[in-house]
Order: sequence, then C-alpha cells, then structure tokens
Amino acid sequence: MAFSPFKITAVEVHPAEELFRKLREVVMLRNREIRPYEDAELSLERMPFEEFRPAQRYVLVPELQKVRHLGFELRDRGQDPADLDGYLTLRIAGVPEPVDLLPPVIERHTEADGTAVNVVNDGMHRLYAARLEWRTPRVLYAKNLPPECPYYAYPIPGPFPWEKVEIVNAEKVPEGFLKKWHRIRNNKELYRDFNSAFQNVGGPRGGGAA
Repeated sequence: MAFSPFKITAVEVHPAEELFRKLREVVMLRNREIRPYEDAELSLERMPFEEFRPAQRYVLVPELQKVRHLGFELRDRGQDPADLDGYLTLRIAGVPEPVDLLPPVIERHTEADGTAVNVVNDGMHRLYAARLEWRTPRVLYAKNLPPECPYYAYPIPGPFPWEKVEIVNAEKVPEGFLKKWHRIRNNKELYRDFNSAFQNVGGPRGGGAA
C-alpha cells in the first residue's frame, strides 16, 4: 500500500529508565525463555553514521515518506524521532491501538575476524532519513549481548557502507533484490520480539520497516 498521511492525536512520553527496564523484558521471537537484553549494557547515545553499519541494503520510498511525515507530526508536538530521550506512545487517528516508538536500536557484535561492529537492528528508515537531513541521531545502544544472540543478518562490510544502501522506488522490495545476508538458515530464530514488552512496535507507522 502506498503512503498516506496520518494524524497523531496524542503523545505520551516515557523516560529512559522505563525504556531500559522494558527492553530488558524483550524475548526472542522463537524462544520465549531468552531475553537478549536482560544483562546487556544499555545507553542512549548520539552516534555519527561512521560509527555504525546497516545490514539492510535498501530503503523504500513509501517508508521514507512515512518517516518524514512522522517527523513533521511529532515536531508539531515538541518531539523529534531522531532525538528521543526515552520512548513515546502514540495515538493515531483511526487506529484503535496505541503504537510505541523506540529510538533506533544499535547493537554491538563481534564478527568472525574479531572486529567489533555496531549494527542497525531497528529503525533503518528513520536513520536513513536522519542522514538525508544531516542529523546525528540519538540511538538506543546495546552492548554485551549474549554471543548466541547476534543480530540475524551481517552488517555490510567494507568502507562507506551507507553509500551501498539503495533507495528503492517501490512499495516493497523487488523480487531478487539482495536485502540482507543472513547469519543462519532459519534466521527468524534470531529475531527479537519487541512487542513482547512494548505496544505495536512497527505498527501503523510502517509495518516494522521504519
């Protein structure tokens, strides 16, 4: 479905302490006994794009339009999706359930050659929009996760990884496009279920892609 504007009717602000507490309750999608962030080191950081890498090799035009509109709506209410000091609960006209908006999530993992890499877990489209706007985003930074719970895809290798991300003028990724390089065959076993602790993360604002 193509992008259509929406109206935010209410915003509830939650502090960083509540964000961290709830994130520690998040479980894995396929194994509800594992909480990947339970003992992780969590912080909110302003992080230049040179310090973290995408795993996703594309962004979709309709999703970028949604993110831009989200920014306009939130700034009218004194909030900034690229500079959250906690998380927000949004009420959207015509949507019966609330939607939680977290800062973009960056995780630190060590790759096979011993390199420690910061990789985008969630919020790819918001981060790309921040880059288009020459912003240094504030992100939710997670370190010291269990080694058995890496992000499900590899970060893009080599210099200038953000330059390798393509803007796809489509509502969904074209058939045959290499989206991500998965770590394991059953990659959903490494998915985090953010909705196990938050409300409708990745809901009406973009189907989980924002």
